[in-house]
Amino acid sequence: MIPRHAQRLIEDALARQSAVAVIGPRQVGKTTLALEIAQSRPAIYLDLEAMADREKLSDPVLFLDQQVDKLVVLDEIHRMPALFEALRGIIDAGRRSGRRTGRFLILGIETRDELFGHPVVGASWEGFVIENLLAVAPHRARASFYRTARGAEVDLLLELGARHGTWAIEIKRGLAPKAEKGFHIALDDIRPDQAFLVYSGTDRYPKGNGIEAIGLRALAEELRNLG
Repeated sequence: MIPRHAQRLIEDALARQSAVAVIGPRQVGKTTLALEIAQSRPAIYLDLEAMADREKLSDPVLFLDQQVDKLVVLDEIHRMPALFEALRGIIDAGRRSGRRTGRFLILGIETRDELFGHPVVGASWEGFVIENLLAVAPHRARASFYRTARGAEVDLLLELGARHGTWAIEIKRGLAPKAEKGFHIALDDIRPDQAFLVYSGTDRYPKGNGIEAIGLRALAEELRNLG
């Protein structure tokens, strides 16, 4: 992947979600790329192979609560696997206080299978799906998310013009996806032309209330074929 293109993808993902994990083998430039991103905003870099940086996170909630206005780059995170448990709570607390995006850039995970074993994978999977769908959506498509005080929520809303209408997309990891109540409320509000539940599997089947479960590859192909 061209480094500049990779940087743009990561920055776009950070603008949408709290935590972004950059996966890949060692010695391919992930740290260099992360440092370049960190230079463009308030940020702190922690190398968890260094004892001094690990000691800063001996109480991760206390330390990271002091960095709420910064991007925290956590390199070699495999050295502190217990940190993921703290991150889940920190991210949830941040969302409740309105700090929803651009908080953590995670390095040190080499494979997607390794990533799927960590608690922050839900946000990472959502970002991965959104990035892939937007990459193949027609250039005229307008993308947004939908949330209301009533609890309605859509992960990705695509307005595709008069011919193809509006698509509402819910994103779930796992092989037995379930549409949340907020998605059903949103469908009643929006009345989209298509409603999809994107999940980790490959089968395609109806879920009721006009919702269709579909794999990422299949939905990406649908969008690509719209021209």
